[in-house]
Amino acid sequence: MKSKLIYVGKTGKSFLKEGEKEYFKRLNRYIPFEIIEINDVKNAKKRSEEEIKQIEGEQILKKLKGNDFLILLDEKGKEFTSINFSKYIQKQFNAGHQNLTFVIGGPYGFSNEVYKRANDNIALSKLTFSHQMIRMFFLEQMYRAMTILKNEPYHHQ
Repeated sequence: MKSKLIYVGKTGKSFLKEGEKEYFKRLNRYIPFEIIEINDVKNAKKRSEEEIKQIEGEQILKKLKGNDFLILLDEKGKEFTSINFSKYIQKQFNAGHQNLTFVIGGPYGFSNEVYKRANDNIALSKLTFSHQMIRMFFLEQMYRAMTILKNEPYHHQ
């Protein structure tokens, strides 16, 4: 099983970049993990929200393989505790998916085409965070899920 995170836009804050790097490094001790960054839409100020979602959606879909099990990180998705998220990840491993792919869209969400292609939607919180922060939070939660599944002493109940 391979896993990857696709996201739109660069991480601008150095403290977030450092956090992403740290959790990416930790996570790769458990599973092969890849991060794919999609560039922000050019001339976004001159475009409508729908145009931006459409362009981002096309770029996201180009990065997918046919056998990717696609999970959108979406505010309208299912919510989990960390324990239940680790069980969800284990369930995906057990289902035999070759590629588990998570996507964080741009500030306006996903295009209809991306929603149609998705196999599932999950939310990290009911709160709203910047897309840059969500990247680090997600990597930390994936790392936490791996430590829970391995019964390692990172998560405290």
